[in-house]
Amino acid sequence: MTSTPALPALAAQPSLFAAFALVAEARGAAPALLPDRGEALSYAGLRALTGRFAGALAARGVGAGERVVVQVEKSVGAVALYLACQQLGAVFVPLNTAYTDVEVGFFLGDAQPALFVHAPERAALWPASAAMGVDPGAGLWAEALGGEPLDTITPRGRDDLAAICYTSGTTGRSKGAMITQGNLLSNAATLIDLWRFSPDDRLLHVLPIFHVHGLFVALHCALLSGATILFEHGFDVARTRARLGEATVLMGVPTHYTRLLGDPAFGRGDCGTMRLFISGSAPLLAETHREFEGRTGQRILERYGMTEAGMITSNPYEGERVAGTVGFALPDVAVRLRADDGALAAPGSGAVGVLEIRGPNVIPGYWQLPQQSAEAFTEDGWFITGDMATIDAAGRVAIVGRAKDLIIAGGFNIYPKEIEEAIDAVPGVLESAVIGVPHPDFGESVVAVVVPRPGADLTGDAVMAAITPQLARFKHPRAVHLVPDLPRNAMGKVQKAELRKRFG
Repeated sequence: MTSTPALPALAAQPSLFAAFALVAEARGAAPALLPDRGEALSYAGLRALTGRFAGALAARGVGAGERVVVQVEKSVGAVALYLACQQLGAVFVPLNTAYTDVEVGFFLGDAQPALFVHAPERAALWPASAAMGVDPGAGLWAEALGGEPLDTITPRGRDDLAAICYTSGTTGRSKGAMITQGNLLSNAATLIDLWRFSPDDRLLHVLPIFHVHGLFVALHCALLSGATILFEHGFDVARTRARLGEATVLMGVPTHYTRLLGDPAFGRGDCGTMRLFISGSAPLLAETHREFEGRTGQRILERYGMTEAGMITSNPYEGERVAGTVGFALPDVAVRLRADDGALAAPGSGAVGVLEIRGPNVIPGYWQLPQQSAEAFTEDGWFITGDMATIDAAGRVAIVGRAKDLIIAGGFNIYPKEIEEAIDAVPGVLESAVIGVPHPDFGESVVAVVVPRPGADLTGDAVMAAITPQLARFKHPRAVHLVPDLPRNAMGKVQKAELRKRFG
């Protein structure tokens, strides 16, 4: 068969895997994953491989509601592992592959997983229940093919947890966003409809699958619409240009688009089959938007989302895609602004305020953090994003800044407090301030401004050497500046805006 179940039927399913199983049965031999490494998988093949992974997990004692922490490279096996967790009703906990042992140790201690799936070098972190990777011929892949497949689907409801995705807080304490089956299903159904996904689509997947963008938005839009995924291990300009000729949709971060534009040969000839380019995870510069249209004839569709809510707004599929804006609230999502004085700001007033949201996509709270969960919502139940925005009279949203002290570099969220705490612990450091400064490729880059203790023989290299083992590479400062003191306002707060002007 070549059709898929009607979208309302999928949206009405009680769990993500129940919806996927309907699509897999309908699509059968149609291609699901066409990877750059390994063999292609049909929908029936992916469903069967998932069943085998589910059998391997069950044999290890993984059951409904238990956490499975996963830190592996992007692969077909990693996709099957994710779907297998959904089949069993387990809670999938993806970790960035760049995280250090120190960082991973915290996540494991917090999540208390039934199983930790990892690369070989992580074996000592959770010896009580660990599995080596998901690559063909080894680790869980070998266990899956050597054991009995599981065909049954564990019943799950919309309020049951599907995943926990960790997002650092401005206090430096990482928080696990509890993502429910209903959160995932509602967002997927809305985006498939809004962005016109169909079985005829071929999504070029160049994103990592350890965060919301690549794991939930990209995979769900394709797999629940019966589309084909051109599955790339990562982003490479030459590979992306080569496979664009097979694709109809690309989801990327701004860095991907700037790197494509950095190739003088890239242009209209690469995009003949494409119907949609989507950008997210970080702000897309208006200049990039205009240059891309000039080179390709296509206007990038920018959208806005976050770990705690999946997708929140989107520029329209049909209609004006305005550079510098993130479009309108999704059909089942409500947005509003709260000004500095605590009053709600009317759309079209020109006021800047903190964006608050409400909808079926919003998480119920953070894992084992009741106080932080309560503080994330207003008294009347709206989630406080922490992003500063404007909303025009038509309802179009523009993100103009961040109330949270956040840096976004290459699509990754970086919280300065975490880096500052690591720097402040270095012998010879009195205090520090970490800022984001403009970067032509990554959007922002990390800069550390450090005050040495009196008489200390401190260098920027010594600071970097001390913090490097503790922080993932994408969090490393690209520069360390030593200063006699930090600028402060009358209340004693460090004036980071002044530091950005000085070191930007």
